[in-house]
Amino acid sequence: MTVREETEALERRILSPLARQSADAKREAPLEPCPIRTAFARDRDRILHCKAFRRLKHKTQVFLSPEGDHYRTRLTHTLEVSQIARTVARALRLNEDLTEAIALGHDLGHTPYGHAGEAALNECCPHGYRHAAQSVRVVRVLERDGAGLNLTLDVLDGIACHTAGQDAATLEGRVVRYCDKVAYLNHDFDDAVRAGLIGEGDIPWEIKYTVGRSKSQRIESFVSSLITASSDDIRMAPDVQRAFEALRAFMFEAVYRNPMAKGEEGKAKAMLQGLYRYFVAHPDKLPDEYRSIADAEDIDRAVCDYISGMSDRYAVNVYDSLFVPRSWGL
Repeated sequence: MTVREETEALERRILSPLARQSADAKREAPLEPCPIRTAFARDRDRILHCKAFRRLKHKTQVFLSPEGDHYRTRLTHTLEVSQIARTVARALRLNEDLTEAIALGHDLGHTPYGHAGEAALNECCPHGYRHAAQSVRVVRVLERDGAGLNLTLDVLDGIACHTAGQDAATLEGRVVRYCDKVAYLNHDFDDAVRAGLIGEGDIPWEIKYTVGRSKSQRIESFVSSLITASSDDIRMAPDVQRAFEALRAFMFEAVYRNPMAKGEEGKAKAMLQGLYRYFVAHPDKLPDEYRSIADAEDIDRAVCDYISGMSDRYAVNVYDSLFVPRSWGL
């Protein structure tokens, strides 16, 4: 037996009957099995080494271009989701490799400047824009110079279903969906305290009473509840679920809609929409790979792919080069 086959045999012995077995994984295109890695471990590695994953380090989580090294970026958010989701998956005896692959890939299609960028593209692109759908497009179509990563169908499904809408087909995908929210609600609170927007004592009493006063206590409470309350599906105990929803409502009111945190979002949206209009009008200015997409599909799809893949600072540099005049000199 190869190392992979031994791992698959071990999964059959130790994983929950509700877990997705690596040996059952299917891809859109045939691929010779790896002698060492399972199909889901291979997907995880392909995501980890792709260009879109590396660009996440310069994409906004909540605070636009924050001054300070300790604020989260889209990359650190992704890593925190992965860690929390793996903890839950391991405790429930689900497939950790599948869970980790979905977690690492779930935000690959996010725009520069976070949800402000997503809203900007959704407003001006006739195709609309959802970062979950774009994440799937990144791994299926855009990576590896148009060849895509040829991921398993279960990983694609988990990425597509990690936010609002239809539930993932696997429990592993449903774990990631919950843990994405657990991660961002708690680390965004931590960043908001660091930024001086709110204080530790501002969380409503009923949340602190149910799930704890600190970030670590709240995460532990949410994770513990996911583990103890889940069976045929992924869920929290009713009282913890109520605290979870109350924390989300508090964060939207105190942070996500706070004008101090969102004061620059209008500028970010105007910049990205300005770039969008420019490249739609001047397709010859697109990089070669996106001109090919324009020829094969349409110009709006190509421009949306180009802008959504930009990091925050690259978007600023492109806008600056196109619209900000240079000083003249001999």
